[in-house]
Amino acid sequence: MSHVFHPCYTGPGDGRARALDSLDGMNERRRSAGSWIGGARAAGADLGYPGEGMGLPQEGTGAAAGYGRRLLALIVDWLLAMLVATVLSAVLHWSAQTRSLATLAVFGIMAWLLIGLTGTTAGKRLSGLRVARLDGRRVGLLWGFVRTLLLLAVVPALLWDRDYRGLHDRAANTIVVRR
Repeated sequence: MSHVFHPCYTGPGDGRARALDSLDGMNERRRSAGSWIGGARAAGADLGYPGEGMGLPQEGTGAAAGYGRRLLALIVDWLLAMLVATVLSAVLHWSAQTRSLATLAVFGIMAWLLIGLTGTTAGKRLSGLRVARLDGRRVGLLWGFVRTLLLLAVVPALLWDRDYRGLHDRAANTIVVRR
């Protein structure tokens, strides 16, 4: 019998109380690990609202955009890119594989140019969002390109900080805010 399970199988007075005490210690370690996994808020730290550290308002125009609006904007933009790629595919007789790559290319070009020049895409506009640089300047074509390349890589867009900024936003020094 292993030394790990042995205390559980001993009779009364033979260490059973000691085994239960060690389980209590294990529960405490699980609670502290749970707060670590749940983030600083779960541990009781007050981090403020998203965007507070950047001087953004908590609600309304200029507030950090939440996940729901951003997801809606992404879906609308993706559907528009699919529509354009489908039309191009029908006119140019592309295969389904080429149409899929065209959808990605159209999405990337659309996001790059529209965010770089206007700070918004069709989906973001419909969702009431815009992309803003933290220094107040326009995003511009260079930073719009960097942001879009990282967005197309998907993983950086899935890694968020407490201000709802993905790695693509952090690299371009931008944040998505409400209009």
